[in-house]
Amino acid sequence: MLPVNLSTLARRPWLKISIVILVLVSLTAYLLRNLILGKPVDAYPATITELVQTVVASGRVITPQRIVIAAETTRRVSLIPVIEGQTVKRGQLLIQLNDQDERASLAQATATVRQAEAKLRQLREVELPSALQNLKQAQTNIEEARKQYDRTKDLQARGFISQAQLDEAKRNYDVISSQVRLARLQVETNLPTGSDLALAIAAVEQANASLYLAKVKLSEDAILAPEDGTLIRRSVESGDVVQPGKELMVLAANGETQILVLLDEKNLAKLALGQKVLASADAYADERFDAVVSYINPSIDATRGAVEVKMAVPKPPVYLRQDMTVSVDIETARRANALVIPTGALHDASSSSPWVLVVRDNFTIKQPVKLGLRGDNNIEVLSGLKAGEAVILTALGTIEAGMHVRANIIKTQ
Repeated sequence: MLPVNLSTLARRPWLKISIVILVLVSLTAYLLRNLILGKPVDAYPATITELVQTVVASGRVITPQRIVIAAETTRRVSLIPVIEGQTVKRGQLLIQLNDQDERASLAQATATVRQAEAKLRQLREVELPSALQNLKQAQTNIEEARKQYDRTKDLQARGFISQAQLDEAKRNYDVISSQVRLARLQVETNLPTGSDLALAIAAVEQANASLYLAKVKLSEDAILAPEDGTLIRRSVESGDVVQPGKELMVLAANGETQILVLLDEKNLAKLALGQKVLASADAYADERFDAVVSYINPSIDATRGAVEVKMAVPKPPVYLRQDMTVSVDIETARRANALVIPTGALHDASSSSPWVLVVRDNFTIKQPVKLGLRGDNNIEVLSGLKAGEAVILTALGTIEAGMHVRANIIKTQ
C-alpha cells in the first residue's frame, strides 16, 4: 500500500472521499460475494469405477465335528497318556480305566470256550466212533442171537428141548435187540443232526458269546480316539472315578476348517453359495486369508432375526485355532463399470425414495435416484445422475435444495 500524506489529504478532500468509497465498495463486494458467486461448498463427482458389494460380519472358527469323550461304565481312571491340545490319531489310547475285573472275566470266559470246544471234539473224535463200533458189535450179536433163537425154536418143536429153554433164548434175543436199538440211538445222537452234538455246539456258541461279552467289557475300559483330531478340552485326572456318559474330554475331529457367522436376515437376499470371503483373525488383524460361503441355514433364528452362515477355509493359516474370533468381508456382488457416489451423499437411504443434492448450474437440486450395489464407502446409482455431476454430503446440513453454491470438486480415489 502506498503511504498517504496527511497534509495532501487535507488539501485534497476529494481524494479522501474516493478512498472511503473504494473501501466501502470492497467491503460490500466481500460481503456479497456468496450472494453473487454462490456459497462455497465441497462436492463429490459421480464417477465410473469398479464397485464391490460386501457384507461385513464377525464370527468364530469351528471344526466340522466335536466329539465328546465319555466312559460307558463306572470305573476308576488308572492312566491318561495324552494332554489337552495334543493331536491324536484314530484308535489312540486317551484314557485307561481300571480293568482287573474285566481281565479276570475274560480269562474265565476263555477257559469256558476251551472246555466247550474240547467236549465237542470229544463227541466227534471219540464218542461217535465208539458208538459206531458198539452199533456194529450189537448188530453182530443180534444176528447170532436170532440164529440161536431159530434153532432153539426148531428143537423145541421137535421135542428135543423144553419150553423153558426156548423162553430163555427168546429173552436173550430181546435183550440183544434192545442193545442194538440203544447203540443205534447213541450213534444218532452223535451225528451232526443228533441232540448230543447239537448241545455241544450250543455250549461252544454260548461260551464264545460270553467271551465276546468279556472282550467288549474289557474294551470299554480302554477309551480310544474315534477320529483323528485335536483334544480341545480335558476334565479328568488319574485316580478319578468316572460315571457313564459324563464328559471327560472333547475332541475336535480333523476336517475342513470353517467359519461360523450369524448375519442379520436383511442380508439374506445378497448371499449365495460359493461367494468369495476375505477373513482375518482378530488376534492377527494384519493377516488375511481366503474363504468361501459353503452353507446357508434354511431357517432363521427368530429370537435374533439372524441366519447362520458357514464359510469353508480351503487353506487355513497355521495360527488359526478352534473358536478364534474372526472378521469376514463377504463379496456379494461386483460391477466393473458402475456409476458411484459417496454413501455419505445419500438422503433417506433406507426408504423407497432415496435422493441426493446435486449441483447443476451452481444451484443445488433435490434429485431422486435409483440405487444398485452398495460398497463400503460408495454406492451405485442406476438412474438420476450422470458421470461427473457433483453431489453434496448429507453432513453439510446447512446446504438445502435451491441454494446458489460454488462447488469445490473433491476427487476421491
